[in-house]
Parts: sequence; structure tokens; C-alpha cells
Amino acid sequence: MGYPPSHAGAGPALPKEAYTPWLTRVLAWLIDYIPVAILMGIGYGLLIGTEETACLTDTSEYDLGEFCATGASTLGQLSIIVCWLLSLAYIVWNYGYRQGTTGSSIGKSIMKFKVVGEKTGQPIGFGMSIVRQLAHIIDGAICYIGYLFPLWDPKRQTIADKIMSTICLPI
Repeated sequence: MGYPPSHAGAGPALPKEAYTPWLTRVLAWLIDYIPVAILMGIGYGLLIGTEETACLTDTSEYDLGEFCATGASTLGQLSIIVCWLLSLAYIVWNYGYRQGTTGSSIGKSIMKFKVVGEKTGQPIGFGMSIVRQLAHIIDGAICYIGYLFPLWDPKRQTIADKIMSTICLPI
């Protein structure tokens, strides 16, 4: 389903069924975050797997015995930083470049829908796509209620979609 030409301007809203359902959007989000979960799992796995333990024996007058402490290794700390930076790069590419230019992130593409400007029916571009992702902070700030708005909203929009004047339509 494409974007109807009659809706390209300030025409009437489409019926609710024409917009992407909430569950489809949730599944797309889960798909989009699989690479992030894998990268961060690798980073934390290396952090935990390379922990270092140092033990000291107390030889003072109190004779408290041996003390051991476990801490993160340099490799473990570096792995977390590298995996975090790779995750950030992936998110910027997926939600900024890919979604901004095509209308679909990887998850949205698999679930067959796109994010477009409400008035133009076109992808919103790199910068506005990043701003839209940042606007989702508001969806989460109110106990995540903003993410549930598509369940009852006539255009199935989140608060971020309303702020950015975007809609999600099946491809």
C-alpha cells in the first residue's frame, strides 16, 4: 500500500486500518535492537570473562588474613567502550541514514512499513529522523505511555510521531 495522492496535502486522514498496527511497530523495534543486544552481550561477556582478581595478605598487628578483590580488566573495559560505540554507530546509521532516506529501518523493512512525513508522504531525511528518535524520549518519560498511543490514536501515532508530524504506513 502506497501513500494515497489525495492525502499528500492537508487532505482528510486515512481510516485507522490504513496505518501500521502497534504490534507490527513493536516487532520492528525488537528486530532493530537485536544487533545492539548482540554487540553489548559480547562487550559484557568480555568484561566478565576477563575479570582480574588481586589478593593481599594482611601482615599488620590485627592479622586479618587474606583479602581478595575482583575488578574489570583493561581489555574488558575497552571491549564495553568499543561495543557501545559500534552500537551507537549502528543506531545512527539504521535510524538516521537508512530510515531517513528510505523511510524504513531494518526492522521496519522486514515488517514492511515506513515512516513518512504526514503532509508529504516522503521519508523525513537524516536529521529529522534522528530528531524523531530523540523525541521518543518523551514517549518514555511519561511511564512509557507515549509508546502505547498507537493503540487508541486514530492515526496510530506515538507522541514523537505527533511532535514530528510523521505517520507509519504499510509498504
